[in-house]
Amino acid sequence: MSDMKFSLPGSETVTLTGQTIDKLIRAGDSDAALLYLYILKTHGQKTSSEAAIALDRSKGWVASAMAVLSRLGLVQLDDVSYTKTGEDSRPPLGEPRKPTEQEVTRELMSGSDFAVVVDETQRRLGTILSSDDVIRLFCIYDHLRFPPDVIMLLITHCIMECSTTGDGRMPSMRYIEKAAYTWEREGIYTFEKAEEYLKSLEERKSVRGEMKKALHIRGRELSATEKRYVDNWINLGFDPHAIAIAYDKTVTKTGSLAWPYIDKIVTSWHNKDLHTLDEVMNNDNEQKQKSAGSSGRPGLKGYDTHNHGEPNPEELERLQRLLDKTKEE
Repeated sequence: MSDMKFSLPGSETVTLTGQTIDKLIRAGDSDAALLYLYILKTHGQKTSSEAAIALDRSKGWVASAMAVLSRLGLVQLDDVSYTKTGEDSRPPLGEPRKPTEQEVTRELMSGSDFAVVVDETQRRLGTILSSDDVIRLFCIYDHLRFPPDVIMLLITHCIMECSTTGDGRMPSMRYIEKAAYTWEREGIYTFEKAEEYLKSLEERKSVRGEMKKALHIRGRELSATEKRYVDNWINLGFDPHAIAIAYDKTVTKTGSLAWPYIDKIVTSWHNKDLHTLDEVMNNDNEQKQKSAGSSGRPGLKGYDTHNHGEPNPEELERLQRLLDKTKEE
């Protein structure tokens, strides 16, 4: 196909190569084609805001069309022209739109990376994707704009998650799509960010294991509610040894593992900026000493009144045995 020239008002002439026309046709996206003509006419010197005003469209519309053009290799996103100052260089996604089977078929036939993504996804999941599955995968590739290597990391992560927390079945595309939107909201859309995110998950999983030991939970996974409690304590900066003390206090008081009660203790410690075993123990000692001094009564439980309100050695020994047992387990 030969090059095609379009005459624009003011006797301007814009040239489209046959290869470019083929890409726009295969993409089947009229919004992208319209924006591309505008970019050619303005020599790429306008911002996304100016493009939205000139074309009477929203900024989200411009961002979505730009994403298509970028994926086709027809434009290079300019951090200054197409993003807001101080924000991430990635353009906003715009409103999600379910693609048609015809659009997906055109993409598969265009020779893009999407065909490779489909083949590799089917290989990893060990099944042939249905038409609906392929459309969901295309939304991750096209709307969320995840590169192929990030999609593969995402699928691998979902497979591992299902193997450890589910019934051993492979994740569905609905499950993978939901995880993809979670990643996007967390700003995870490059290979480097995905690797960093997965590494942090492994570290958190290790800390959760230590927390389970401190809470004397064995032979089962944490429930969703329990996991929220534990993750919140981890986010607040508590170490497993401090949680072991909270567990001991709770069982002593209630006779069981009462999550709301433990959380109440942990929250009170956090409000006092107490997050480690030493900080909690020192605070307890100070409070007991104050209590002993203000009451003026001898023989307070857990204290040696002949040693100026210091903790009873037997009490310290009991707590030390508790911690040693937790570490051994």
